[in-house]
Amino acid sequence: MTPRRRRLILVLGILAGVAIAGTLALQAFRENVMFFFDPSQVAQGEAPEGERFRLGGMVEKGSVVRAPGSLQVQFIVTDFQRSVPVHYSGVLPDLFREGQGVVAHGRLGTDGVFNADEVLAKHDEKYMPPEVKRSLKPPATPAAAPQG
Repeated sequence: MTPRRRRLILVLGILAGVAIAGTLALQAFRENVMFFFDPSQVAQGEAPEGERFRLGGMVEKGSVVRAPGSLQVQFIVTDFQRSVPVHYSGVLPDLFREGQGVVAHGRLGTDGVFNADEVLAKHDEKYMPPEVKRSLKPPATPAAAPQG
């Protein structure tokens, strides 16, 4: 085998190794990405059904229902335009309460109920996750048409 052919095989081997490593890294990254959706986006069908994502908004006042003697809790997350029911089984954060911002991680069921496996609450009265803050902005009102 000539030196030129050896170098060519070595370069091709290195390129194949880099390509395989890049493919594996992108695959791992894609599996760990979790997108954020607000209740309006979920209601419009933008959220992936059966895949994990983050749902953020405010806990609707009067919507928290706890099952006696268990860790089951149901509540509604709203962005003041649409609402999504959430089921969660576990200990809620100390700062979780009605009328406060929340981000839940989980999957949307075929029945339209978000099944959360983790619930995060804001950590003080001034902080709100940026995604939740953006999703709670009131809808823009159309400009009035000039009369005359």
